[in-house]
Amino acid sequence: MAVVRRVSWIFRLIGTVLAAALFVTGVTLAIAPRLWGIANSHDELPTSLPPFEPLAQRSYVYDRSGAEIAIFQQENIQPFALAQVPPDVVKAVLAVEDKEFYTHDGVNVRSLIRATLSNFSSGATRQGASTITQQVVKNEFLAGLPRDGRYKLLQVHYALMLEKIETKDQILERYLNTIFFGNNSYGLAAAAETYFGEKVDQLSLVQGAFLAGLIRSPSGYDPFRQPERARARFEQVLTRLVDEGMITEAVALNYLATWPIPEVAQNLPGRDNAPTYYTEALQDYLLNRSNILGSDEQQRRSTLLRGGLQIHTTLDPGMQAAAEFARNALPDTTQGFDAAIVSLDAASGAVRVMVGGRGFKRNVNEVNMALVPRQTGSSIKIFVLGAALEAGAEPNDLIDGVLPCTLPNPDDQKNPFVIGSGATQSVDTLSTMTALSINCAFARLSQVVGLHRVVDTTYRMTQSSYLYAGQTKAQRGADIIHPYASFATGANEMSPLDMASGAQTIANVGLHHEPYFVEHIDLADGSPMYVHDDPGTQVLDPGVALTEISMLKGVITRGTGRHYPLANGRVAAGKTGTQDDNTNAWFVGMTPELATAVWVGNPNGYIKMNSIPEFLRDGVKNVQGGTYPSKIWKLYTDAALAQVPNSDWPAPPALTRPPVRLLLPGNECAGKLVSGAPVGPNAPPTTQAPPVTVEGEVPVETTPPTAPPVVYQPLPPQTTIDPDVLDPHAPLPTVPIAGVTVYNCGTGVPGATINGK
Repeated sequence: MAVVRRVSWIFRLIGTVLAAALFVTGVTLAIAPRLWGIANSHDELPTSLPPFEPLAQRSYVYDRSGAEIAIFQQENIQPFALAQVPPDVVKAVLAVEDKEFYTHDGVNVRSLIRATLSNFSSGATRQGASTITQQVVKNEFLAGLPRDGRYKLLQVHYALMLEKIETKDQILERYLNTIFFGNNSYGLAAAAETYFGEKVDQLSLVQGAFLAGLIRSPSGYDPFRQPERARARFEQVLTRLVDEGMITEAVALNYLATWPIPEVAQNLPGRDNAPTYYTEALQDYLLNRSNILGSDEQQRRSTLLRGGLQIHTTLDPGMQAAAEFARNALPDTTQGFDAAIVSLDAASGAVRVMVGGRGFKRNVNEVNMALVPRQTGSSIKIFVLGAALEAGAEPNDLIDGVLPCTLPNPDDQKNPFVIGSGATQSVDTLSTMTALSINCAFARLSQVVGLHRVVDTTYRMTQSSYLYAGQTKAQRGADIIHPYASFATGANEMSPLDMASGAQTIANVGLHHEPYFVEHIDLADGSPMYVHDDPGTQVLDPGVALTEISMLKGVITRGTGRHYPLANGRVAAGKTGTQDDNTNAWFVGMTPELATAVWVGNPNGYIKMNSIPEFLRDGVKNVQGGTYPSKIWKLYTDAALAQVPNSDWPAPPALTRPPVRLLLPGNECAGKLVSGAPVGPNAPPTTQAPPVTVEGEVPVETTPPTAPPVVYQPLPPQTTIDPDVLDPHAPLPTVPIAGVTVYNCGTGVPGATINGK
């Protein structure tokens, strides 16, 4: 029996040796071509490693008070030191990813041979078995290289080199700062915030273990989208910790039964990264509308999203809250009517408030109506008035505002511009026409000044990266400003930011500052990168601006904005605006501190705001500039300036000459009376005494004397302002008031003769 056993043992030994030989031969034949390729790549191996690239960092945004209001990032990376990570969390990551990290030289030989044989035999890379050092090498130095035999050799070679120039702690710190955990979270600190709303130094052992389990496949084990797979992976990790003696089996079972898997992304306590109209506009401003972060778009994007900037903005949180509350004075409607508000610091142009609508919601309500151009109605008259005063007009000068009026249309001379509805006013002062917002007067005034000159003045008063002369329609995203005959009635489209920018010029006594979002920017190390500095441009003469302010005060004290004066007698100036059919309503208000524009309308189109049920309950049948826009402006301004003492602008300069009659050449003619009594709109009223009778006497019939014919001698005709004349001080066509009658050039003076006709 013993001999049989020995023979059997010998045969088994021989069979085993032969099988092993066949296996080795097969493996050798399989891997020989790959080994040859690797052997011939040795001359391509580098002799030294470049230093680590600086870590990308998110940029932080702060409001005027220093509170964080936004984070801009491409990858969520939050650099930290290894010493900040709790030791138990480090042990958990090492137990799962590389338990021999502190004992190997960068490569785990046993794991490498096992993975290499498997990958060679399959002809594909299926097993990694990379150490933490090798993973760092892969991410830092080998990105984009093909995964062939040379790749693995390079990875091994780089790992051995890296271990000679960096300490274990330095390598581990780099790994924990850069490894991807899913959901745009790179590094342990970002993952701690995303999954637990914690800082990295607050992580517990179980939290660290869960995060360690995500490293192998962040998308496959994503707890937000794959909760069951995430829990199964968590169980594997806990088993590993039990095997390593870090926790007991009882503790592991308790975690499995009671510890909640993360379900939604988190933020750190007190941090709200939800986008707002302001922060979205700020990002667009930094990336597309300024060169603060560089002249190249790619450079600006990289600097903003990866540069770790500290951006200190102009936003005033108290004023913003007041504006959002005031916007809610507009009732919600089934049609979706909304309001937008922009308020600028009058002295600097800083954007203190931006309300683009009810509230920014990603993919739901993103359109920022504070930046969307819409027709302005009569609020555009602030630019016509500024241009007229700059050209020499004065508040007591007279102009015709009688409705209806037919005016020239330079764009289409065969079809004159006709205004047939709105308020009417016989010949009166510019102050009265401004307070009452008389369309015929201002449409005529815009042509008296010169439509091209009005357009030029508008551009200069509103200059910003959103609106400027020479801008194309494509650059603006809307039509450019045109010298329409209907300019004064709001045919051009302006945004609330545009209107507030123009109001800032007036409120700041003619000195224009472009609206801006950023006060200063610091780099990641705290050193200064940018400080806002804009000396401004004197667009209107100071005396002109003060005169316009005094006239716009009348809008609030006695005109179309009189229903909503500011509290406690605070001085203000402003202008209402209502587009045809009440499709857009505006109020542009000014104090010495703030320049504010309020728009009310429908973001989806030019929809009439007449007899809206929700507005009728407020007693508003037709929404006009003097209703909701004025009310919203008052509510906001009262709250925003509640702690600011009342103030006023300096008095305007004294008038320098007697009033004159503003004349539109070709449409209005002027003549002096040659004979007869004056007639027409400028004629003084006349009275005739009744006949005197004595009691008992028979009245004697008398024949009244024949009145002499009324004859006017026309004054030499004047010409309109040439389109090429943009000099803001070029004089206006005017005639004296005394002894002169102004009449329609086409119809003459009813009941009178014009010499020469």
